[in-house]
Amino acid sequence: MSSPPVRASDGDRERALSELRDRAAEGRLSMETFVGRVDLALRARSRTELDELVADLPHRGRWRRRITDAVASVSELSSRIESAWRRPRLPRLALPADGRARYLVGRGSSCDLVLADLTVSRVHAELRREHDSWLLVDLGSMNGTRLNGWRLVGPASVRAGDEVAFGDSVFLVSMPA
Repeated sequence: MSSPPVRASDGDRERALSELRDRAAEGRLSMETFVGRVDLALRARSRTELDELVADLPHRGRWRRRITDAVASVSELSSRIESAWRRPRLPRLALPADGRARYLVGRGSSCDLVLADLTVSRVHAELRREHDSWLLVDLGSMNGTRLNGWRLVGPASVRAGDEVAFGDSVFLVSMPA
């Protein structure tokens, strides 16, 4: 009496799909064969069916896998560097070094940081020092305050390297020297 086939888990299915994807990327499978096998892998009910889909594919040697992984890492790094290089150079907003705990940002002359931008409200936002960290708070501005692209709905912690926008005025936060 034979036992029933072992049911394919999501992990088994993902391993088979990853193997197929890697072989297609290496040029070992045509697009037509790849699409057909992916369809079969998604329909497979047992591990045996999944194993049969990749059984005829050549195994990647340890060195080939290491070289492929190294090339992928270098490629990812170079694309991140290229992306960073193309990003617009933002003016720096150095967080104040003196002992005051509150700094107002806006168009009004009573603000500590005055921005001559019509998308900035008269009293737009405040930077508040709490212990050793800074909080950014929107003060009901018309065009909003954004931190790393997200519009603030409450106080948010600000760190060096964050992108802060008051209306259309965008800055890169830096710590005082």
